[in-house]
Amino acid sequence: MRWGVLTAWVIIIALALASGSALASAQTVQKDESLRMGEKRPTLDPNIFSDNAKIKKAYQIAKEIPWVLDSIYCFCYCKESPAFKHKSLLSCYVDNHAAM
Repeated sequence: MRWGVLTAWVIIIALALASGSALASAQTVQKDESLRMGEKRPTLDPNIFSDNAKIKKAYQIAKEIPWVLDSIYCFCYCKESPAFKHKSLLSCYVDNHAAM
């Protein structure tokens, strides 16, 4: 389970850096929702994690670019788990799973 969370952090940080530079140059983010896997639930409020800045930042990024995370497979295998039944990496951010 720890590798999945680590992988998610790496992906989120990379996406944040990429979207930050794209925002600086274009001032707009283009949403490509064609690859979405169907997560409809909203992400948790990042302020819930005010005691941990890294987790709070990850949830904030997930809230800002849900269409990106919903197009990425979650490598912690929670999609295959009967307990989680996640649709994509975005599913990890609709509950506290990404914070574990």
